[in-house]
Amino acid sequence: MSIEDPGKSPRREFLKQAAALAGAAAVAGTVAAVESRAAGAPAETAPFEGYEFFGPDEAAFVEALVNVMCPADQYTPNGVDCGLATFFDRQLGGAFGQGKGRYLRGPWNQGPPEMGLQSPLTPAQFFKVGLNAANEVSMQRHSKPFEQLSPAQANLLLHDIQDEHVNTDSVSLGSWFNSLVYPLFVQACFSDPMYGGNYNKVFWKMLGYPGLPATHALDMVQYRGKPYPQAGNPKSILDFS
Repeated sequence: MSIEDPGKSPRREFLKQAAALAGAAAVAGTVAAVESRAAGAPAETAPFEGYEFFGPDEAAFVEALVNVMCPADQYTPNGVDCGLATFFDRQLGGAFGQGKGRYLRGPWNQGPPEMGLQSPLTPAQFFKVGLNAANEVSMQRHSKPFEQLSPAQANLLLHDIQDEHVNTDSVSLGSWFNSLVYPLFVQACFSDPMYGGNYNKVFWKMLGYPGLPATHALDMVQYRGKPYPQAGNPKSILDFS
């Protein structure tokens, strides 16, 4: 997310990290070479269907967040128009956000890093606490809430949070970003569009990922390291419904 070089898109670094974290595809060559598959394609934007979990202030924060992490360029629309904010809303408002399948009875002792985040909060609660803390830091630094920051200011603040250079009394913002926000961003980009993100399969197309046909093991062996014939028209779960 470095803003040091105005000629570099911060989103490209996000996408390289996200692709590696998601295990979406082995990318040969430069990111620009991969993204060139989508260059020149008309930008289609996700229709707004309303939020189920976010209130107005939370929605404004998350929309600013995903637009900083995924700004519009010649390859994709911005994060909101790619459906990323909708994905955040649906996940946090659903079973994941309510902590379904998690042990939530404690005790909440500090564990080693390999045990992951230890918290009595559900993901939805943790997200809201971190959002409020990040907004407080924004007010302290710039006398403005996060959604009113310039892209450069917001980008730098997220960079400092990610690198754990920002401390608050209420929550570890580094843990909030690295264990919750960034994984949700990765999932929003690369999950099946039926979950609200990756609208029009824009990120699959960028990586040359064919969607459900990738589960065909023989095809994966035959086309390993080669462009998959159906990569330009990937298939989601909805295409087989």
